[in-house]
Amino acid sequence: MIAGQSVLAIILARGGSKGLPGKNVLPLAGRPLIAWTIAAAQACPEIDRLILSSDDDHIIATARQWGCEVPFVRPAPLANDAASSIDVILHALGTLPERYDWVVALQATSPLRLAADISATLETCIGGSAPACATVVQAKNPRWSFFLGADRHMTPILGQYNTRPGRQQSPTAHMLNGAVYVARCDWFRQHETFVNEETLAHIMPPERSIDIDTAFDFRLAECLFAAG
Repeated sequence: MIAGQSVLAIILARGGSKGLPGKNVLPLAGRPLIAWTIAAAQACPEIDRLILSSDDDHIIATARQWGCEVPFVRPAPLANDAASSIDVILHALGTLPERYDWVVALQATSPLRLAADISATLETCIGGSAPACATVVQAKNPRWSFFLGADRHMTPILGQYNTRPGRQQSPTAHMLNGAVYVARCDWFRQHETFVNEETLAHIMPPERSIDIDTAFDFRLAECLFAAG
């Protein structure tokens, strides 16, 4: 609990990954990938209940082996490429008979996030009287980013062909890293999002912000774990 309010954490991990097949249970630094997220959530003192939402038998069995509760199997319509994480979380909140004040969404593909990062998102909401918080990481400046057409002509994302400024003269930009999303449950049901103008940010360092989608991401995570 936090400030006398209950907290539900939901790990999101479906089967059928195309970028890196079976990624949620691949062995990483001595344990399945999903086990790192389970361990971080179990070590977070504010979380009252930790559950998994998955459609995959192997992921479910692995999660249970590592001490994560699996109260239901995710329906097939919420386990395809078109399904949104918002709908998955709304399904979980609607399926559980118990009611919670806060929901924490955790992707199994962020193995380097710490329990302290989860706690910090909740504390940010309470301390800032905010209904939601999301973790972010410093990003490359969008002034340096372009859309490429089919003919490889470059269109600046910000709409202007600015001379590239020095790093010290550029404003700092941040991007979502996917590690932790927190929202008050009633607010989440109303807005069906974690991120809008009311959301606050918790900044995480790059070395804890790896989101594994590809084999390259996985190898990078292995290197970071090996480096300690």
